[in-house]
Amino acid sequence: MTRVDFHFNAADKLGYGCRLVRKIYRARHKVLVWCDDAVRLDEFDRMLWTFSQQDFIPHVGAGDPLAAETPVLLAAEPVETPFHEVLVNLGSAMPPMFSRFDRLIEVVASGEADREAARERWRFYRDRGYPLERHDLAQAPGAA
Repeated sequence: MTRVDFHFNAADKLGYGCRLVRKIYRARHKVLVWCDDAVRLDEFDRMLWTFSQQDFIPHVGAGDPLAAETPVLLAAEPVETPFHEVLVNLGSAMPPMFSRFDRLIEVVASGEADREAARERWRFYRDRGYPLERHDLAQAPGAA
């Protein structure tokens, strides 16, 4: 069963997402980054190239021919991936393929609209018996 972690109160959702993906990549896990907003996902893609001068995080779109060889994939549509380790949600909707993954990390901004959408997802996962963990980023400076 998929383990679901909520990382909430992210002051900069995409910046936190970059640091989180870097941490997952450094731990040698494969990750799919999902966002239901293709424009936001494109911005995240650009940020992965520039957020750290010391790090290179190999990533491609999930439909790219190199997807099977790349540890970080990006998607704004439902996809089948060559791995099912970690899924990071940077969007406001529930990833439709989340249950295929061992772990789902929901990144939640501090704004009320994002928090309300996350509450709905929390209830969905809770009502179906998924194991849930909360991580308050406002209480953990320097997280990821």
